[in-house]
Amino acid sequence: MLEIEDKTIEDGRFLTPNEVDHAAAVCVIGGELKDKFFDGRYPVGKTIKIAGVPLTIVGVEASRGSFFGQSLDNHAYIPLTTFGKLFGRSQNLQIHGEANDVDTFMATIEDARMVMRNRHKLRGSEDDDFGIVNVGDLRNSVDQFTGAIALVVTPITLLSLVVGGIVVMNIMLVSVTERTFEIGLRKAIGARRRQILVQFLIESSLLASVGGALGLALAAGLAALVRSLTPIPMRVSIGYVALSLLVSGGIGLIAGIYPAYKAAKLDPIVALAKN
Repeated sequence: MLEIEDKTIEDGRFLTPNEVDHAAAVCVIGGELKDKFFDGRYPVGKTIKIAGVPLTIVGVEASRGSFFGQSLDNHAYIPLTTFGKLFGRSQNLQIHGEANDVDTFMATIEDARMVMRNRHKLRGSEDDDFGIVNVGDLRNSVDQFTGAIALVVTPITLLSLVVGGIVVMNIMLVSVTERTFEIGLRKAIGARRRQILVQFLIESSLLASVGGALGLALAAGLAALVRSLTPIPMRVSIGYVALSLLVSGGIGLIAGIYPAYKAAKLDPIVALAKN
């Protein structure tokens, strides 16, 4: 298990073959058990009871977080023989394995199937009385599911960005119309076209960025709500925060080009006369 699941042992060590052969009363615990029962203390060498039997802790696995709302650190590893002594040998078991490389993966699964059929004394026409889960197929199913969601969400997102850009452009056009005297006055005292252009581009970009930040806050709130009410582990990462602000600011910058250009071209004499 240590090799196949690529586990990291934070303190102590993992189980040894000798401990499995002799059904030793030892265990390796996850980070959550360490924090719960040995808060601030070194747990290796101490005991913990499983099914009423004290087992000596020989190692602690590094924390791995959660998956689909289920903690990956709330567990204890014990030798299979010790498990048989504590809970009996008529329990359902899962066997995890991996191939040496991708090319032999499917052949390895078929070899495992044949070994299990022979072990269960199944004839050629009989169905398997066990299940085999191909992690690759499971990963492909998840990828197809998320891909289907992306096909639906992406056009809606693009449409929302276009609509948002049009709204920002209209707001900036109204702003240019209402601030004609201000623009004319600035140009009359020496402001250049480039300075007026940059001013309105910055304003449109900030306007869109504020809208993006509000949308981001709403998304973070919804993710926290889903995470608390369902087992789905939703979160908003730093990368997505930066991406959302960058995209929203960029949309505002693009939408503000025409209003900014219109403001920069205003004749100061005409602008002051309109007031």
